[in-house]
Amino acid sequence: MTAMLETSKISVSFGSVRALVDVDIEVPAGRLVGLIGPNGAGKTTFIDAVTGFVPASGQVRLDGRDISAEPPHVRSRLGLARTWQTIELFDDLTVEENLVVAARRPTLSSSLAEVVLGRRARTAGQAEDSIRILDLGEYAGRMPSELPQGKRKLVGVARALAGRSKLILLDEPASGLDTSESVDLGRRLRRVADEGVAMLLVDHDMGLVLNICDEVYVIDFGQLLAHGTPEEVRRDPRVLAAYLGGGPDVEEKRELADEPGA
Repeated sequence: MTAMLETSKISVSFGSVRALVDVDIEVPAGRLVGLIGPNGAGKTTFIDAVTGFVPASGQVRLDGRDISAEPPHVRSRLGLARTWQTIELFDDLTVEENLVVAARRPTLSSSLAEVVLGRRARTAGQAEDSIRILDLGEYAGRMPSELPQGKRKLVGVARALAGRSKLILLDEPASGLDTSESVDLGRRLRRVADEGVAMLLVDHDMGLVLNICDEVYVIDFGQLLAHGTPEEVRRDPRVLAAYLGGGPDVEEKRELADEPGA
């Protein structure tokens, strides 16, 4: 299967602190891959490194192209999108208008066509597609401030999807959601993956990640600890010790990890 994202020996240091050490991760095309780990393990730093927001050594390849030296805006234009832990939407635009803005990748010729000929059908179509995939039709005409937190999170995902991205990196999309909202988010993210979009999901909600991802990576102290199917990761004693904590109650914690949205 073709790799949409390949990282090789990604390392990040902040002064004397090594936040990431030689992290190799692969996200195949059309797959939903999870990245989990304890607080401070380096998950968001990895996303920042891949998207170019922090200096990193090693190699990042997007759809076979080396983008390691490219700035963030170029990586975005090449099809690399991300969501943020804080939701940044245009509160004076409707949900659909937010997505149309996200779908636009203006060039001189496209801008002239919009001004002279009013050609906006392509971006409107992309917005409509993302609304359909994430089942946001009833919210398309609403303002973001009118939406509950779970739906605002989905609009953030839809915005990345509307840009026709090759790969979407999701940074803690379930943060602040209750159990039912987290389950709903997972169902809709799974739908996006089934539409053929490659995604890397970073989240503290271990139940969410293990229940919807095709495969999962685990990092701890900036280093790759484990990789496998959700079931393999769920039963890995190193993961249970690092992510859930070891001790006599490890079986109880294992059961918690089995629950959706845990």
